[in-house]
Amino acid sequence: MERRRATRTASADAQPGPLGSVGIAVLLLGAFLPIVDFFIVNVALPTIDSTLHASAPTLELVVAGYGTVYAALLVVGGRLGDAFGRRHVFVGGLIGFTITSLACGLAPSVGVLIAARLAQGASAALIVPQVLATFQATLDGPRRARALGLYGATAGIATVVGQLVGGLLVTADIAGTSWRPIFLVNVPIGLLVIAMSSKVVPATRSQTPASVDLPGTVLFAATLTALLVPLAEGRTLHWPFWTWLVLAAAPLLGLATYAVERRTERRGSVPLLPPSLLGVRSMRRGLALGLPFFIGFGAFMFVFALTVQNGLHADALRSGLAITPMAVMFLIGSLLTPRAIARFGRATLGVGALVQAIGLVFLIITVVGSWPHVGLLDLAPALAITGFGQSFVFGSLFRLVLADVPAHLAGIGGGVLITLQQSGLALGVATLGTLYLGLEGGGIGRAFGIVIGVQAALVLILAVGSRALPSATAPLPDAVPAEA
Repeated sequence: MERRRATRTASADAQPGPLGSVGIAVLLLGAFLPIVDFFIVNVALPTIDSTLHASAPTLELVVAGYGTVYAALLVVGGRLGDAFGRRHVFVGGLIGFTITSLACGLAPSVGVLIAARLAQGASAALIVPQVLATFQATLDGPRRARALGLYGATAGIATVVGQLVGGLLVTADIAGTSWRPIFLVNVPIGLLVIAMSSKVVPATRSQTPASVDLPGTVLFAATLTALLVPLAEGRTLHWPFWTWLVLAAAPLLGLATYAVERRTERRGSVPLLPPSLLGVRSMRRGLALGLPFFIGFGAFMFVFALTVQNGLHADALRSGLAITPMAVMFLIGSLLTPRAIARFGRATLGVGALVQAIGLVFLIITVVGSWPHVGLLDLAPALAITGFGQSFVFGSLFRLVLADVPAHLAGIGGGVLITLQQSGLALGVATLGTLYLGLEGGGIGRAFGIVIGVQAALVLILAVGSRALPSATAPLPDAVPAEA
């Protein structure tokens, strides 16, 4: 009974007021901050290392810890917004994000920085779900589709801005503050969005909100942590017994999560990750194909920044500029993806993955073949191809995975998919990032080639496996989750 009530669409919202163009812009700016913060750190990692004397594993935790907490609490954030009001939770998340950004910028040690990043990830999980849910509750027809399209483009823009602004701020070394402005810049922006939200964002909430699945959330977070921490710390610590013990606990925690979620669902409640969704063909196959793809993408951003700065000795600004061809072509491809999906269906995903894999192979040849005499402009063609193909993957994967999901479960299914996406990004840093750091001693160029080669293989698996997904595509407005 609770499941049916919790999965109603925007009609269950209590007569929301109008959402104008300024309100849409404010919501998108709020969502922009958590997205950009995942990428902006990559170009600052070597500088954080030199100023805080951080080890490579702790640098991984600075990136992956944020993503892990964000992923674990994403659906919870959506349900809190449904229950207590989305604008209230949105503003509360922004207040937390602003405070934790200040804490990151003032962190005196890497331990404090990691703790602040974990809290920042929790705050981010409160912000983003409210944006999509407010769009669902207050907009319809072309205006909703346009707003959701702008949200999708925000990811590409965040990549560009994160890398460029991060590099610019680190290189500027404002008043001798080194990397700290990459976090401190969030403070004035956060305060601006907070101040404007009460004026231009309507208050909405669900009349029948689903309860927070606390046991499922705790177990899922414990499973991710049991994977993340040993993989990040084990190599440097020479794999002590506790790392193997915690890793061995990860599959057991995963099984416990599944058992608890299945019991919750059988009781008629709405679990964090509903096992029944695995009975949906497109969902089951799409999750199996999507997770490796997201793992590869998360690792790429981490490894690329370290290779360019530590291996090619580029400063943070040039490191940010180096990734620009990929980000720009990602943005251009994102604008073309809806038309391509309408015409070619699931072939869009397969072709996009194939193009991305070609770009990655081209990148490996460029880097390994000329190492260490590789100019940043030499990387541009391969990165442009990679970004263009990648945009078609991101733009079509959600539609295809959700194609068979019943309309009343689209929000929950989308929440699961976005949770998987964020988990994959964090695990990519912990797994392939650790592999890269382990191989780095034998040559940075060689380590880069091996890790990106693994990513290319994962993308090729997606290209081939895309044929197992439905040929039909779900319309974007109905497929985007209200609670993620």
